[in-house]
Amino acid sequence: MSNLKAFLFENAERAQEQDVVVSKRFKDETGNPVSWKIRPITEAENENIRRSCTRKVTHRGTSSVETDNEAYITKLVAEAVVYPDLKDAELQASYGVMGADTLLKKMLLAGEFGILSQAVSEISGFDKGLQELKEEAKN
Repeated sequence: MSNLKAFLFENAERAQEQDVVVSKRFKDETGNPVSWKIRPITEAENENIRRSCTRKVTHRGTSSVETDNEAYITKLVAEAVVYPDLKDAELQASYGVMGADTLLKKMLLAGEFGILSQAVSEISGFDKGLQELKEEAKN
């Protein structure tokens, strides 16, 4: 019989925040790149974000559900950013935008967004394929 205590909340290992240098364009007072701090996204948060980017579409009498994948990824990444505070009104005003996801798209170059997006995917557990998880389970 398996030990269910390993699955209890208090026994589960906590996912840690992570620092990532997204761009060399954002520098501190000594000229060094400033790290962004990101956190993992839980499945409950992921589901809420996905749901907010999903709508029902009717075409010729047939209904289907459509997800705006661009909006979903941007909102997911924005939610994972701890620092800088993308919800800060002064930061948003400095870029002339409102909203964390809009700010993120305005702040970063396409490649920088890709770096941040990849880091968020990895910290949230999307970096492991099914085969890799099977191998870990064997060990």
